[in-house]
Amino acid sequence: MAQARSAAIGKGTLAPSRVGLWRRIWQERWMYLFIIPGALYFLIFQYLPLLGNVIAFQDYSPFLGFTGSPWVGFANFSKLFTDSEFAVALRNTVVIELLQLLFSFPAPLILALILNSIISVRAKRAMQSIVYLPHFLSWVIVIALWEQVFGGAGFIDQLLRNQGLTPINIMSNPGFFKPLVVLQSMWKETGWGTIIFLAALTTIDTQLYEAAALDGANGFRRLWHVTLPGIRSIIVLLLILRLGTALSVGFEQYYLQQGAVGPGAAEVLDTFTYFRGIQDGDWSFATTVGLVRGVVGTLLVVGSNAVAKRFGEAGVY
Repeated sequence: MAQARSAAIGKGTLAPSRVGLWRRIWQERWMYLFIIPGALYFLIFQYLPLLGNVIAFQDYSPFLGFTGSPWVGFANFSKLFTDSEFAVALRNTVVIELLQLLFSFPAPLILALILNSIISVRAKRAMQSIVYLPHFLSWVIVIALWEQVFGGAGFIDQLLRNQGLTPINIMSNPGFFKPLVVLQSMWKETGWGTIIFLAALTTIDTQLYEAAALDGANGFRRLWHVTLPGIRSIIVLLLILRLGTALSVGFEQYYLQQGAVGPGAAEVLDTFTYFRGIQDGDWSFATTVGLVRGVVGTLLVVGSNAVAKRFGEAGVY
């Protein structure tokens, strides 16, 4: 039997590693069945649409299709450098993203540290429920609420009128728009973003805090030398993932407010691709913008991951 098996392996009719692989797959078949729906979702809605990026190199027409549309090479890419509306959208996107990184990104961490310092479990759970709530509101409701406070007929405006001061419509002021959308994002998503940080804080050994306290470290030193190093890998991971979507600040929030402040302040790449591609029918140029945005996001993830590994962090991969 052993000689027959060896002969079969030598002839290539039996591959032990392949048999072992299929045997393990069959043993874990129920786990793979649970994976199939998620895998199909990513395959159909994430990976297959990537093939549509071919129209970035065409003068695409839906009536002619992929095969009938003429090829234009890199003409759509060179158009990026001369399109004034694209320059406005890019500048607004970069400025808003920088503000988001400076203020919105650390906000969940700060809130998580505050919630983690609350001793009362009941008070902590109540605060968590309150700060989580805005995440479940749509942008339509959020902007309507902010309009009631900061709009032309809102609470702030009426308060200024009652005091005999000059009213100011913050919601329709282009100069206030970028800080305003950052504050809106912080109000809506900061509470939800604390979930990961709160989970990371529970992994820190409490004996480290006790040892630091015995050494005379005050609250700030315990935060700086124990807490932040303990969750540094999570912070780096989330920052790398955030950089991957640096040129995608959202659509609904800016689309709903663009009519009040104008495209000069509210036009971002997400709304630009919608108006140029869907509304104006310039499918190829809109796809080019999306393709460039995806390539830049990939380069940012790869570059930031390499930098993180150079400094001793695990990174994303």
